[in-house]
Amino acid sequence: MMGAMTESMAPDHPPLPTLAADVLADLGASPTPYHAVERSRTLLAEAGFQEVDGAGELPGTPGPRMLVRGGMLLAWIQQPEHRGFCVVGAHTDSPNLRVKTRPDVTSAGVHQVGVEIYGGVLLNSWLDRGLGLAGRVSVRGDGGVETRLVLDDRPILLVPQLAIHLDREVVTSGLKLDPQRHLAPMWALAGPDGDDAGATADGADEAGRVRSHVAGLLGVEPDRVLAWDLMAFDTQPPSVIGLDGDLFSSGRIDNLLSTFCGVRALADVATGGADLARTPLLALYDHEEIGSSTATGAAGSLLVSTMERIAAAESASRSEFLAALHRSIVVSADGAHATHPNYPDRHEPSHRIALNRGVVIKRNANQRYATDAESEAFVVAACHDAGVPLQYYIHRNDLPCGSTIGPITAARLGVSTVDLGAPQLAMHSARETAGVADITHLGRALGAAWQAAD
Repeated sequence: MMGAMTESMAPDHPPLPTLAADVLADLGASPTPYHAVERSRTLLAEAGFQEVDGAGELPGTPGPRMLVRGGMLLAWIQQPEHRGFCVVGAHTDSPNLRVKTRPDVTSAGVHQVGVEIYGGVLLNSWLDRGLGLAGRVSVRGDGGVETRLVLDDRPILLVPQLAIHLDREVVTSGLKLDPQRHLAPMWALAGPDGDDAGATADGADEAGRVRSHVAGLLGVEPDRVLAWDLMAFDTQPPSVIGLDGDLFSSGRIDNLLSTFCGVRALADVATGGADLARTPLLALYDHEEIGSSTATGAAGSLLVSTMERIAAAESASRSEFLAALHRSIVVSADGAHATHPNYPDRHEPSHRIALNRGVVIKRNANQRYATDAESEAFVVAACHDAGVPLQYYIHRNDLPCGSTIGPITAARLGVSTVDLGAPQLAMHSARETAGVADITHLGRALGAAWQAAD
């Protein structure tokens, strides 16, 4: 007679290193660029960073400062005298689905939310996922217009895929999605005649379902909602994956991993009390995924004007500021492609990139990445001194290469620039994958750059 079967308990994943656990929490708390900036602002304030007004004079005393504008944040540690800058740049935005101005759509008895495609989205990755709604909203208050963050992290939106029985060719020809017709999420059912089954007796829904819902989240009347920057996001939180717990999966790894490694590394530098060769500055930009040509993007003027103001607060003349740019350095921190195990032929054979094997220096002969011999040598030396392992990425000649804020910032400042980042898979998917150890590698690399000697 067979004995009773018993369940076996799988072992728990090993505990995460402190920085990795913190960054995964940061990712989960940041569904939009505005939430990422607010999270960064809070972390930096806890580390002693003083927020300054973009229109006012900067304090003339040394110390940690920050400046916030929408989805962009600049943070720096003002020095007793000006010696140039070490700028670490990253971006807070990620490809996603953004809510239209007039988003309310009804089709086949289903209420949907009209969206625009933001950036280079892997559209298929947004199908059959529970999506939340978050962003910023401009509201008419008693004292004037104010902007408030909004977050509904319930799975209230869904983009259902078409059943295979209605598209047999999907197996042989692949999935083809029309961004205008096939990406509007559903979020409520209409009545039997297409009317709004959820309409209230007082007619609140005349303002539109989305507007009414957002107003309810903010506790205001719908007519007080003036405008929004709203977007959908995957409600599944970041999670450790893999048999050995050495990988993690999350939305927005590109590029919030660099953002929060930078924030936490700069906070450590500020509390370390070391004498620094250059003024450390963290530039978190918005709109990298759509070209950066905005007021809060890397092609805008806010970084340059703020750097000049910092130099003036460090008692440097404009001539001295311009001269010091020649000894400054920019580190563009953005995700790098790991070699995909199912598609190794899409990668340069002699430049394999592995997860958890270290920070990736990215080069491109056509300057899609800004790295050159001098800027590469700076990072190699800094990482060597800090014990950070390095890898080297080159794109295939027969595939178009992406780009970063690196070349844009290099052109704006005329400063030696290096492109680097942590390796990842499924870049621009609603859910990406990276290595746990590379979180520590990247954080240490950025800290080492700020603390590097001449």
